[in-house]
Amino acid sequence: MVTVQEFCSLRESFSQGARVVFTNGCFDILHAGHVDLLSRARSEGDLLVLGLNSDVSVRSIKGEKRPVNSQQHRAFVLAGLSCIDYVIFFDEDTPYNLISAVKPDVLVKGGDWSVCNIVGRDVVEEYGGQVLSLPLLPGYSTTGLIRRIREEGIE
Repeated sequence: MVTVQEFCSLRESFSQGARVVFTNGCFDILHAGHVDLLSRARSEGDLLVLGLNSDVSVRSIKGEKRPVNSQQHRAFVLAGLSCIDYVIFFDEDTPYNLISAVKPDVLVKGGDWSVCNIVGRDVVEEYGGQVLSLPLLPGYSTTGLIRRIREEGIE
């Protein structure tokens, strides 16, 4: 995990022409759909920066009962994936300011987002970057998983 300032300082040390890919999300309960999307996002460049919604941000978006896992736990699990190079927390509802600071060459979101609605698209396209909406692996959803656990009483 790094701060946005640390990442921006590190970026100068990347090899010339390295393509930085950025994606973001809550990743509250990591599942196969997440790992699939993150792996495919990473394949779009040389390194993957993950903007991770902080606990404050997740509560603002998803409600007081979320996140299930703290930001530190979520970041630890995500940082263990070989496809992720950097994890940066953000407190806002959207990663717009983080995207503006990171200046990725490729901005990726899951297929539930149309390219025209991806937050930060304007920033990335302004300097010639690419914005992608990748298809999601069907049948995976954190909200659906939580609902199933509650309904089936899985403990």
